[in-house]
Amino acid sequence: MRQCIRFLAIGMLACAAHAGAHAAPHAVQSVLTPEQLRQDLQFIRQTIAEIHPEPGITIAPARLEAALDAAQAQLSTPMDRDAAWRVLGKLNPQFADAHLGVFQPGRDQQVKAHLAAGGGFFPYEVRVTPEGDLFIRAELGGKTSTLARTRIEHINGVPANQLVQELLQLVHGDTAAFRAEVLSRRFWFYYWKVAGAPASFTLVQNGKQVSVPASSALPELFVGADSADFDKVYRFELLGKHTALLTIKQFGWPDKDKFYAFTQDAFARMRAAGVTNLLIDVRENGGGDDDMWKTGILPYIATRPYRHTSTYVKKVIPGRGSATEKVGDVIHGTQNNWEQPQLGNPLLFKGRVYVLVGGMTYSSAVLFSNVMQDFGFAQLVGARGYARARQSGGIQIRSLPNTKLELVVPRFVLDRPSGARTPELVTPDIVLADDPFDERVLVDALLQRIEPQ
Repeated sequence: MRQCIRFLAIGMLACAAHAGAHAAPHAVQSVLTPEQLRQDLQFIRQTIAEIHPEPGITIAPARLEAALDAAQAQLSTPMDRDAAWRVLGKLNPQFADAHLGVFQPGRDQQVKAHLAAGGGFFPYEVRVTPEGDLFIRAELGGKTSTLARTRIEHINGVPANQLVQELLQLVHGDTAAFRAEVLSRRFWFYYWKVAGAPASFTLVQNGKQVSVPASSALPELFVGADSADFDKVYRFELLGKHTALLTIKQFGWPDKDKFYAFTQDAFARMRAAGVTNLLIDVRENGGGDDDMWKTGILPYIATRPYRHTSTYVKKVIPGRGSATEKVGDVIHGTQNNWEQPQLGNPLLFKGRVYVLVGGMTYSSAVLFSNVMQDFGFAQLVGARGYARARQSGGIQIRSLPNTKLELVVPRFVLDRPSGARTPELVTPDIVLADDPFDERVLVDALLQRIEPQ
């Protein structure tokens, strides 16, 4: 299942950001008429109705209509694309599904063009809380900063809490906690699109005011977008006396055979080292293709037949109709295809398995976690309260006719393999606090529980 997740006081923020700053050049955007903007809103309304099998799973029908009507009412003056997104993007948190939203088109290309033109971004990777607190995590791009864990109180004269709350109004995701995780990784982008691109930032930290230049570094979010990043996305480590750690930050890689060779080698090394505890870290895994884990991980772990869903609901869209399923039909079905275990696999792992889940575990990574938990292949470990276990998928991307913003809509919703609807969210078997500033804290806490002293 492909993950998309590769995603008022606006006037005051924009003024504060641009006041006295030498902003980098921006691409000139066409100004659209209210009629064109409302055509795009109507396109959103019609497309959701045509593709989504059951929006009411995450947003009540009456609330959906009210949200669309409220957005339409705000499209009463001419706007360029970014201004329109600042209106239409407010639908995203109300949709309460990271697979349903209005997004900036060609984000990566926009970012690289902005940097190539001499522009810069907010200079830190940050940690955002749902309550609106803002902390420095690292320098933009991921380089260690001596200011890590420092709370930012103001940015260019605007209270950071106010700024964060306003940006969260544009972020997609299942829950407030999930949306805070998304904004944490994309703060620099949302700031740019809402408050502009000043050449420097005046920050207040611990009551002290400092001026920091904008950064031209490529943000950490881009790690994994290049074939040279394989070792940053997939890692294998031997820990302690009996434990191995397999870190998998995405279930999507152009050269899948390279991933399959990597996992085969990892399980061979585990066998040779006598590993009895395996930790699989998918805390940063936003999804990808199910076959990555069905082919690359489960053949070494599964000991009985499994399926990735029990029942489902799907919308038949153009190009997917058949003699028995007509376009427009909403189909409720049962998954009767089961994957078979490879009990004769010489590298079949017979020890204990723990799957580390967290704030960015989503899409195919949630399906993987569901399978591991429901069939007893592993225990889930980590924090709770982020994503739904019942996942939408089969996303369709449509370009809005006038603004060219991208609308993402899922065409099916999958129940977890057990069929259980509660708990609603992915819930670890072992609840351990995660440290957003140090990924090893959770690993070490689990090691203390499972490794003989």
